Amino acid sequence: MITAPAISIRNLVKRYAGNGSEPGKLALKGVSLDVPQGQIFGLLGPNGAGKSTLINILAGMVMKSEGEVSIWGFDIDHDHRNAKRAIGIVPQEIVFDPFFTPYEVLENQAGFYGVPKAQRRTEQLLADVHLSDKARAYARTLSGGMKRRLLVAKAMVHSPPVLVLDEPTAGVDVELRRQLWELVKRLNDEGVTVVLTTHYLEEAEQLCDRIAIINHGALIANKPTRELVDMAREKVVVLTLAQDMAALPTHPAFVKCRQSDPRTLEITYNKDRTNAGEVLAAVQAQGLAIIDVTTREADLEDVFVTLTSGEYTD
Repeated sequence: MITAPAISIRNLVKRYAGNGSEPGKLALKGVSLDVPQGQIFGLLGPNGAGKSTLINILAGMVMKSEGEVSIWGFDIDHDHRNAKRAIGIVPQEIVFDPFFTPYEVLENQAGFYGVPKAQRRTEQLLADVHLSDKARAYARTLSGGMKRRLLVAKAMVHSPPVLVLDEPTAGVDVELRRQLWELVKRLNDEGVTVVLTTHYLEEAEQLCDRIAIINHGALIANKPTRELVDMAREKVVVLTLAQDMAALPTHPAFVKCRQSDPRTLEITYNKDRTNAGEVLAAVQAQGLAIIDVTTREADLEDVFVTLTSGEYTD
C-alpha cells in the first residue's frame, strides 16, 4: 500500500505582475514534487530561487498563478480550511505581539484555529520548547532563542501533521541551533512531517531524509539525501610529502592540483575516471615521496554549488 504524500505539488507556477514598463517576475516555473509522509524534507536553493514563494503559497499568503497543491490530501483551492489546518509554518521573521505572554500567544493562536479550550495543549507545548518558566513573562523580554522556540510552539497549537520551518536557525548561536534540531527531530519521531529550508548545508545533510533544490524558480534536483551527495563525482586527496616541492606534479587525471604549503598537496580528481591509488602512483612517478595521505569525500555543499552553477550534467 502506497502512502499518500504529505504535500503534493504539480506544475506550480507563480508569476508576479509587472509595473507596466517592466514584465512581471516568474518566481516559480512549473515546479512538481511530493513530500513523503513522516520525513524531514529539505528545500534548498540560493537566495531568490523561489523557496519563500513556494512556502508562502503553502501558508496561504501568496496566491499561485497555475498548478495544483494539496496538503495532507486537501487541495488548497477547493478545501482551503482543512489544508490550512494540516500545516504549521515557522517563519524566518519573529512575529507575535510583544505585549502578550508566551501562554497568551499560544492560547490566542489556538483560538484562531478554533481549538476548543479542553483540547488545547498550551502547557505541554511550552514544556516541549523549554519555556514553562517563561509562560507568564512578556514575550518582548524573551531572548532571541526563546522567541524562536516559541514560534515552533505557536505553529503546533492545532497539532498539524506537517510543519514547515523557514530558515529557523538563521543568525542563532550554536547551542540554540542544537536545541532547535533536537526539538525538530523529536517532533518528527512523533510522526510530524517536517519541511526545512536552511542555508546551513551541513545541517541539511545530517537532518534531511530527502532534499529538493530549486534554482531560478525551477526544480533542479529531488533525491534522497545520500543519493544527492553521491552525485558528486570529484574527490580530494591531501598528500604530505617528505620534501619541499620544486614544482607541482601534473597528470591528465588531475582535475585540480594545488599546494597548501611547501610539503602539502591537494589533488582533486574525478572518481568516475580514476582512483586514489592511481593519483598516488602518478605523484610518486614524478619523484615525490609521500609520507601521509588523507581523502575528503564530496558533501552536499559540493553538489549544491555544482548544480546551482549549472556545471552538472547527468
